[in-house]
Amino acid sequence: MKSPNSLLLAAFIAVLSTSAIAQEENVITREIELGGLFTSGNTEEQSLNFAGSINLDLGRWNYDFSLDALYSSSENEVKGQRWYGVASANYELSANSFFQSRFSHEDDRFSGFDSQSDLTFSYGSRFLQNRTNMGLTLNAGLGIRRSRLDEDDFDEPILRLAGDYSWNVSNTAIFSQELSREYGSDSTIYRSESSIETQILENLSLRFSLKIKHQTDVPPEREETDTETAVTFVMNF
Repeated sequence: MKSPNSLLLAAFIAVLSTSAIAQEENVITREIELGGLFTSGNTEEQSLNFAGSINLDLGRWNYDFSLDALYSSSENEVKGQRWYGVASANYELSANSFFQSRFSHEDDRFSGFDSQSDLTFSYGSRFLQNRTNMGLTLNAGLGIRRSRLDEDDFDEPILRLAGDYSWNVSNTAIFSQELSREYGSDSTIYRSESSIETQILENLSLRFSLKIKHQTDVPPEREETDTETAVTFVMNF
């Protein structure tokens, strides 16, 4: 049986390869991000960050796939590596509400866990619909998290609360803030991503971002909070 890592990566590549599907209707949006990364917490090294995302809009159904990878090395020796993949499917209930199923998998060698995965089902609502330059989405749902530590798996139910705010500051600049809390019976994970993106060319932008992850219960000799500050180039096509 294939691991969750290979299944999610295969799904991401498969969707990326279907660019010809409904291309004239502009239902597929793709983004690639690449740049340097400076970390603090469980690691303090210069690293390389890659991120990619795909959005597939099929009317009432909307699919999102994203992959965020980090590679760190020093003197030709690999010091750490992390990747975080998310796949979600939204079904539009109305113009302002939707149902979401979401799966994520994280392989973070800095955290002390071998891997962590979660599956959640949520209800979401959109706000600020009367504002042309702003958008706010909130969703809440239930699910389960599976953590692997020293080749042992343990599951816990979770409650996931998330918010996504965007603000078109100008014609060429966008501010975004994403927050989530995954409250589990054994551990709670908080995630925050703040970014401002400035358009350089038609399909090329420069993004400044700050990511924070805090987990209340971590393996011994590991930090509870990791921060990532990045300056990356973003290409949309």
